[in-house]
Amino acid sequence: MGYLTTHVLDSAHGCPGSEIPVALYRIGNEGSRELINHATTNNDGRCDQPVLEGEGFIKGVYELIFSVGDYYRRRGVELPEPAFLDEVVLRFGIADEAEHYHVPLLISPYSYSTYRGS
Repeated sequence: MGYLTTHVLDSAHGCPGSEIPVALYRIGNEGSRELINHATTNNDGRCDQPVLEGEGFIKGVYELIFSVGDYYRRRGVELPEPAFLDEVVLRFGIADEAEHYHVPLLISPYSYSTYRGS
């Protein structure tokens, strides 16, 4: 069985993005969203467990939503209101139920990037 993991790196401060809430949604055929899991990153910027695994790990379209605005506010970064990036939404597809999908997020208050990691 495959599984999904993620982690967050704060490129503005050169450290892991700790204590960032992460929500995982499955996107339905009509665009509906179903909350599948929620987690918080640890001191290493990773979730302690895969955010999706087991029988629930099926082909489909998913969204990971990262609450990065709250993270930067806790760090004392002055953000405009509304923040340029408050929540980062990553929509991606899982095509192979036997694979490990790793979706890292690199953040700063004004940019982000992602890729399919290993």
